Parts: sequence; C-alpha cells; structure tokens
Amino acid sequence: MSLETVAEEIRSEAEETADAIHKDADERAEEIIAEAEADADEIVETAEAEVAQEIDQLREQELSSAKLEAKHERMSARREALDDVRDRVESRLTDLDAEKRRSLTDSLLTDSLAEFDEDEQLAVHYAPGDEDLIADLLDERSNVTTAGEYDCLGGVVIESESSRVRVKNTFDSVLADVWEDELKEISNRLFDDR
Repeated sequence: MSLETVAEEIRSEAEETADAIHKDADERAEEIIAEAEADADEIVETAEAEVAQEIDQLREQELSSAKLEAKHERMSARREALDDVRDRVESRLTDLDAEKRRSLTDSLLTDSLAEFDEDEQLAVHYAPGDEDLIADLLDERSNVTTAGEYDCLGGVVIESESSRVRVKNTFDSVLADVWEDELKEISNRLFDDR
C-alpha cells in the first residue's frame, strides 16, 4: 500500500466521521429545537391560562366592588329617605294645632307626674313657646312649678327638687323611642323589603 492510498483511506474515514458527527449534530439540533418548541408552546399555554385566570379574578373583583358600591349607594339613599321622613315627622309635631298640642302635652305631663310622689316639689321644663300652655296645665297643681324652656319639639322634662330625679317625656324622646322600635317596619314600608 502506498502512502497515497493510506492518505486516501484516512481522508475517507475522516470524511465519514465528519459526516457522522454532522448527522448526529443535526439530529441533536432537531431534538433540541423540537424540545424548545414544545417548551415554548407549554410556556405560552401556561401564560395564557394565567392571564385568563387573572382576567377572571379582576372581573370578579370589579363585579364585587361594583356590587359593594351599589349597596353603599342604596344604603345611603335609604338613610337619606329615612332622615327625610323623620324631618317631616318632626315638622308635623312642631306644627300641631293648639288643641292636639295641648292634648299630647297634657298626656305626657300626666304620665311624667305619675313617676313621682304626690307631695314632691317638682319643676317642669317645656318647649320654647309652650310657657302659657304649661302654666295653664299646671294651674291646679300646687307642688309643680315651671322651670324654664328646654330645647325640644314639645312635651315636658320634670325634675324633683328633693331627689334629683329627672323624667324626660318630650316629643323628641317619644319620637326617638318609637323610631328605634319601629325603624325596621318603617324601612320595610318605605322600601318594600318583604
């Protein structure tokens, strides 16, 4: 064998080895590319799922927030309506005709006096403008005197001079008690919450 033949065989083997290496490298490159594409597809799917989930969560949060805001607005409107009703009731109490005012005041005075002993010395406070009415109602009661105005819509506040007991029986206090006791029913009637 000549040197040229040996060189040719070495070159031929080197080319075959190089071709095999290229072929293996191409196959490995294709595998790597296929794996990368599969990984990329999986990453895209995962990202799309996460985005969809985030959109759903944001939608739920926005819906919940809108519902809460609507509830707050309804409650605020109800509160305003109830305040308006109460203001109108107070206005009607202030504008009672003289006969009705006298009757209610006399009833509150009688109920209040029943809380004290008959011989106790008592002082009666009254609503602004009711001085003559109270003086007339107290005309036959010797143990009760007027004590001046009290900031209220009507009715009386009676104090015992000896025991420091005070009975507050004003239109305001009666309205506050009725309002508290009947608020649910008033609300149901106004807003049809049955």
